[in-house]
Amino acid sequence: MFQELNVKNINKHMALDLVRFSMGGIARVDLARELNLTRAAVTSIVKDLKDADLLREVGAQNSGRKPVVLEINPSRGWVIGVDLGATHMTLILADFAGQVIREVETPLDIDDGPNICLPHVINQIKQVLNTTGLELSQISAIGLGVPGPVVADLGLVSFPPIMPTWDNFPIRDYLMEQLGIPIVLGNDAELGALGEWAYGAGRGEKVLAYIKIGTGIGAGLLIEGKIFRGVTGTAGEIGHIVIDKDGPICTCGNHGCLESIAGGRAIARHAQDYVRKFQRSRLAEIKPIDRIKAGDVIAAARRGDLVAQMIIKEVGESVGTALSSVVNLFNPSMIVIGGQVSQCGDLLLEPIRQSVREKSLKVASRNVRIAAAFLGRRSSSMGAVVEALSIALHQFAEDN
Repeated sequence: MFQELNVKNINKHMALDLVRFSMGGIARVDLARELNLTRAAVTSIVKDLKDADLLREVGAQNSGRKPVVLEINPSRGWVIGVDLGATHMTLILADFAGQVIREVETPLDIDDGPNICLPHVINQIKQVLNTTGLELSQISAIGLGVPGPVVADLGLVSFPPIMPTWDNFPIRDYLMEQLGIPIVLGNDAELGALGEWAYGAGRGEKVLAYIKIGTGIGAGLLIEGKIFRGVTGTAGEIGHIVIDKDGPICTCGNHGCLESIAGGRAIARHAQDYVRKFQRSRLAEIKPIDRIKAGDVIAAARRGDLVAQMIIKEVGESVGTALSSVVNLFNPSMIVIGGQVSQCGDLLLEPIRQSVREKSLKVASRNVRIAAAFLGRRSSSMGAVVEALSIALHQFAEDN
């Protein structure tokens, strides 16, 4: 009897995930086929999940045109997803179906450290709840992404190159103590991969790599919808692949890492150096020159500035060189390019694709698609929503 209950419980959680990640809901007959269960077994599982108010039925009941399908009940509750970048914070309040209820973005300097940044996060959470009329007790879980290697089991970052003052700070436990809500901590690129897999360009891909190009450069690797973190949580640190041993020093201490050549700070530095030497760019209008940022280069490139476009092309070639190794080693079916620089579209994507075609094995490069993130700047924060929902939904299922 215990074994039967345990098997049913496992199938219940599997069914919940099949429903939540299906596009447009899933019919009972399809659920039975995917789970390899009888209709009677699926009926029992669905009843439990409906009794817990986690599922609802949608579709025509009597017309006969469309089958009745099951979907997550959006009004069952709410979660929050937070993405901390090097210079900004994005916060999303979502319902149980992953629909965005409220979104805010505020400036944030990750160098200020956890004792300043985390109270800011807490304050923004309370402000959003205040504007939507919700109480903190109504939030079931919070997902948080940070730009550093995450030790998921401990809820902290270890030796993070671009956020060194956060090393071993108990991020998850601090927030749980302050808010009294379950917290899940993840690397921002990994959450970007999860967001794009669940709701964006990589929806349903079996093997997906997401590359976030911002101040830093990181990769999230997904296999069958599961994040691959490696032994210590540093899988996907593509920004610290050395592509030029004589290149500039990186935040990690090595020379010529991809991040030191193609990250946001490197883009700004390339632009400043070029303007100082030649002045033939709209970027020269920014005074003083050292105020030129990566965002200025991206905006100028999109407006047709040839110098800015040349810089973005070089960035794409460098990223493509590093990605050729990812393609050979990881053999993904899709690579999604996200982060601020992805706003350049094909100005960035075409040199990436060209480098991958030239430098990776043909059998691998011919079978990988490279596209811009569909969710844009939301990729990581929506991935944080996915992680928060995983905690909330499965806990409700377990309790009922």
